[in-house]
Amino acid sequence: MDTNINLAVLIDGDNIPSAHVKEMMEEIAKYGNPTIKRIYGDWTKPHLSKWKNLLLENAITPIQQYGYTTGKNATDSAMIIDAMDVLYSGKVNGFCLVSSDSDFTRLAVRLREAGMLVIGIGEKKTPNPFIVACDKFIYVEILKNKADRENVDLDASKNHVDSITPKDIELIKTTISDVSDDDGWAFLGDVGSLLQKKQPNFDSRNFGFDKLTPLIKSIDIFELDQRENPKSRHKLIFVRIKAKQVIVKKKRGRK
Repeated sequence: MDTNINLAVLIDGDNIPSAHVKEMMEEIAKYGNPTIKRIYGDWTKPHLSKWKNLLLENAITPIQQYGYTTGKNATDSAMIIDAMDVLYSGKVNGFCLVSSDSDFTRLAVRLREAGMLVIGIGEKKTPNPFIVACDKFIYVEILKNKADRENVDLDASKNHVDSITPKDIELIKTTISDVSDDDGWAFLGDVGSLLQKKQPNFDSRNFGFDKLTPLIKSIDIFELDQRENPKSRHKLIFVRIKAKQVIVKKKRGRK
């Protein structure tokens, strides 16, 4: 990702928890410069009180939106209207939509049609249509600070690998095949990029790994190869599917 691009961060205050806001903003900074940071909600309501101090600490502008009628989410409408205003202002190259609400699916699609990078952040309960409408989708649950991760029981952390399903492994296998050379080797950077395009919520942290490399390394059917990089001191990492072992059973002759 180009971290020099300008991002508009729009947060649905009615539909996202206030926990780990600092980690969320640090995550967003990996993908660009958050030049616009707004959060939408009815600030007269007590359930948003936890946000108030966090807004000052993270320079997020609160946008007041009263609920005009019962059962209707006016916050969504205000956020969508503002997103289109920002789009036509030409001041940003991408958007970060922070919500677990599928009502923003069409907005994400429209922004991508306009050539915008769209990053979604929400809880794991987020409906799939909104997830796949984004270029990348990040679960709030994985945005925990380093201290939280260090306090996790080691045995529990090992169990993360069990959450890798055969479907996930098959996705990785087909992606490696899609970008591999004639010898089956694929540059891991290309694999990661294509995985993101195929499944926007694919993230090694969902499985308990900080990076893609250790995730791939933990799966026995893959092998890694580190190669010298003539342009950098960092080595290039390639991956391929291990060759299948053909077991030849010896036939016993009759006596």
